Amino acid sequence: MSTRRLRSEDYNDYSSTDVTPEGSPPGGMNGFAHPESYQRFGETNGTTWYQTLIHLLKGNIGTGLLGLPLAVKNAGILLGPLSLVVMGVVAVHCMGILVKCAHHFCYRFQKQFVDYGGAVMYGLESTPSAWLRTHAVWGRRVVGLFLIITQLGFCCVYFVFLADNLKQVISAANGTTNDCNSNRTVAMTPTMDSRLYMLSLLPFVVLLTFIQNLKVLSIFSMLANVAMLGSLVVIYQYIVRDIPDPSDLPLAAAWKTYPLFFGTAIFAFEGIGVVLPLENKMKNPRQFPVILYVGMTIVTILYISLSVLGYLRFRADIQASITLNLPNCWLYQAVKLLFSFGIFFTYAVQFYVPAEIVIPPLVARVSERWGWLVNLLLRVALVSVTCVLAILIPRLDIVISLVGSVSSSALALIFPPLLEIATYYAEGMHPLVIAKDIAISLFGFVGFVVGTYEALVELAAPAAAVVNTTSTMVQ
Repeated sequence: MSTRRLRSEDYNDYSSTDVTPEGSPPGGMNGFAHPESYQRFGETNGTTWYQTLIHLLKGNIGTGLLGLPLAVKNAGILLGPLSLVVMGVVAVHCMGILVKCAHHFCYRFQKQFVDYGGAVMYGLESTPSAWLRTHAVWGRRVVGLFLIITQLGFCCVYFVFLADNLKQVISAANGTTNDCNSNRTVAMTPTMDSRLYMLSLLPFVVLLTFIQNLKVLSIFSMLANVAMLGSLVVIYQYIVRDIPDPSDLPLAAAWKTYPLFFGTAIFAFEGIGVVLPLENKMKNPRQFPVILYVGMTIVTILYISLSVLGYLRFRADIQASITLNLPNCWLYQAVKLLFSFGIFFTYAVQFYVPAEIVIPPLVARVSERWGWLVNLLLRVALVSVTCVLAILIPRLDIVISLVGSVSSSALALIFPPLLEIATYYAEGMHPLVIAKDIAISLFGFVGFVVGTYEALVELAAPAAAVVNTTSTMVQ
């Protein structure tokens, strides 16, 4: 795909309507517009519904899923799953709000496409406040900043995950057996630091991000999905066996650890950054609402089942990624490698969004002759930044919680409800809708503040207090 912004006027995607530009699309506050009254046309060489579903699943199923068992431990065996259900429903609802508001402004201004930042900017321009209308452009800038932080934060997590799993596989290589049923402690073979694994992965990740076409990426996404699906099947069949009596597990954990649960959970559910770009690239964008709800239902079921079963199986020994708890035999070592293969290609999907925000404006400043070189150099620089940040904070659980609390909560929970109020307030909104939106935003803001604080406290803990999860492994 070209590195042009997806919102550009010459992009071959448009919306047609049958009312005046000042009006709202039919359906208005009731959700997505009705197909018979609102029609979006995609480009002829766009992605199919199946390819879009692949990308949606790929953008949501990753390291966040594998970290959820530890999150449930931080919340409690009862409070954790209930909180996941609530957060899943709210997160998907906010995705729907974003798509609805984007449609509204496409309809109102006869735009071909409105991205997340553009929707917030137009929303602020629609408010009764003169100050907000004057500074509406900052809405786009703030959203763009949080999108960059969030998506690059995901990429940092991927570096840590890949390094941790590769290090464990290599460290245990000499003690790896074909017997997956034995129970013995295996001493790990000394190997290089996980930070060196991150540096070793850097050139391969850079080459991956040079692929800029979503249709090409869908091929790798499909392979990654197959690898991750196979890995999940093997993980499930292991954790459902020999589950201890859960009666002694706390229904609700200590309140101080709940913010860490919040950060991990919202990290897992924050796929809102890829929603509008995926819809825009579809051959038939009218199918996207169904794809969104079907895809996120699958994601939510996976999240809840794996998190609960994983915590029940490993209890207090659960690690930052459930793959690190798997036995030291070739079958489960292969699972770690297969899931790492999937996460590797997920990096390209998550990297796509910040690349489309940062790179095109900078490429536009140079001549066409040098544009391709500047494009590649900027991609190298962005990937290198994520690698350096991962090296600086090599604790997987804390990185996940910190990224989730700092930026994912803003994009997934705080901004969309406020955008709905800004978009439709002048047209009249039911007080209950306003109250609902304010409640969701306040929930996200409290999680943002408290979750960030607790993650930073954990990060500042003395190194001696941090357990080295790759030094030994019980199988």
